[in-house]
Amino acid sequence: MASRLTAWALDLDGVIWRGDQTVPGAPEAVERLRRADVPIAFVTNSALRTPAQVAKKLAQHGIDDTEHLVITAAMAAATLVDPGERILAVGSEGLVGALDDRGVELVTSGQADAVVVGIRTDFDYDHMTLAMRAIRGGARFIATNDDPTFPDADGLLPGNGALVASIATASGVDPVVAGKPHDAIAALVRDHLGSVGLMVGDRPDTDGLFAQSVGYDFGLVLSGVVTAEDLPVVPEPDLIADDLLSMVVASLDAAEGDSGESSTGS
Repeated sequence: MASRLTAWALDLDGVIWRGDQTVPGAPEAVERLRRADVPIAFVTNSALRTPAQVAKKLAQHGIDDTEHLVITAAMAAATLVDPGERILAVGSEGLVGALDDRGVELVTSGQADAVVVGIRTDFDYDHMTLAMRAIRGGARFIATNDDPTFPDADGLLPGNGALVASIATASGVDPVVAGKPHDAIAALVRDHLGSVGLMVGDRPDTDGLFAQSVGYDFGLVLSGVVTAEDLPVVPEPDLIADDLLSMVVASLDAAEGDSGESSTGS
């Protein structure tokens, strides 16, 4: 196992927050990592918000100065299109902002080089029709992520995967997926944090497989989608804890113990 004090990539939904509810201890956990000089990044499959908006929400949950630490699936999806291409974006501000930063031409109808789909809460039949027709007309099909659900304070909500599935069914084309656990966002995380680290998340099917894609260890917290009743899971986590704070405390204590043993033995 890699050192538990190497870089930590932190999921958001189910790790830092559940909807508008802060996961207890999450702000303290991040502060402890910072005090220990552990490199961190907040890695989310959501394309709903821009990095600045994610940072604002993190601040509302007691975690400040984070905009430069945010990596979103929308940012990953933007790496799969080229500047100047005509892109039909079915998504929210996070996706539109990332594509605009990429220098593409955003279109709302007609011929497109690619259709990129991210979560939007007002998704409807008209959005599905526009996307289907563009894809059937030859546009590439890109999804920010294919998560079927995500956790809210009141329970699970339909995820972007539900939207993507409807378009895939109508068009007869499967998308290239940018977000966890796929290669586009893995490349962004490696560029930001390096090749050795720990991915902390609440879903083995995304965060666990993503850890494998990046080459990181997998830390599973039981504060989101997966609970103790769901164990064991595949892939098997390298670390399991009730929440992020419990994982951070245990890892820092273990690292301090290892340091003490090394000093004693030297």
